[in-house]
Amino acid sequence: MFELNGKTAVITGATRGIGKSIAIGMAKAGADIVLLQRDVTNTSVQKEIEDLGRRCEIVACDLSNPNQVKQAVPEAISRMDGIDILVNNGGIQRRSPAVHFSEEDWREVLQINLDAVWHLCQQAGKHMVPKKSGKIINMASLVSFQGGITVPAYAAAKGAVGQLTKALANEWSQHHVNVNAIVPGYIATDMNTALMNDPTRSRQILERIPAGRWGSPEDFIGPAIFLASDAANYVHGHLLAVDGGWLGR
Repeated sequence: MFELNGKTAVITGATRGIGKSIAIGMAKAGADIVLLQRDVTNTSVQKEIEDLGRRCEIVACDLSNPNQVKQAVPEAISRMDGIDILVNNGGIQRRSPAVHFSEEDWREVLQINLDAVWHLCQQAGKHMVPKKSGKIINMASLVSFQGGITVPAYAAAKGAVGQLTKALANEWSQHHVNVNAIVPGYIATDMNTALMNDPTRSRQILERIPAGRWGSPEDFIGPAIFLASDAANYVHGHLLAVDGGWLGR
């Protein structure tokens, strides 16, 4: 039930961190992969996937460019003769006290973390709903539930991603298209470098995580494969926390 043999997965933000782990994990589970990348010259992940004996294509997609975002899924479908899985992992972070948060940062965070997710979901839905099959996995956040500190745009975007996930599940579950989200806790990735380098905040965060450690990108392989597989056929509109127990504290 957890195999992805014969499936094609489209993944954003897969050149490093959580996205890279998910891409390689899904390839090991049997899926062919399409990487939506801003930098198409970076072929390191593609090579790792091809070394596993899976097919891997790179499609140019700058998530800050609405035209590229709208064209990316149709291009992936054309190259692979269809897709089965979409993972919206790509995102950015901007930190500033709310009273000083710039309009430029607000627009950029919302475009990449919300607008791009919506357009990619919509384009995937246009393909998946008629064929009555598909899995969409969005990347939400702890700030889908909590407000965070000095991240107003990120909190707004990720809160919306959670609701978008539920809204699409309400419409598409009857067509056997599963739309769910993964909720990362505090993960040791580039996005959280500032927090990890702040001794006070880092200590405060670690003290609250019941598991007693920051998460790693590898912690997302199993949850992503589960949501992409037949094992999750009756899971719709769910936000799956992978947070070391943070939300339960």
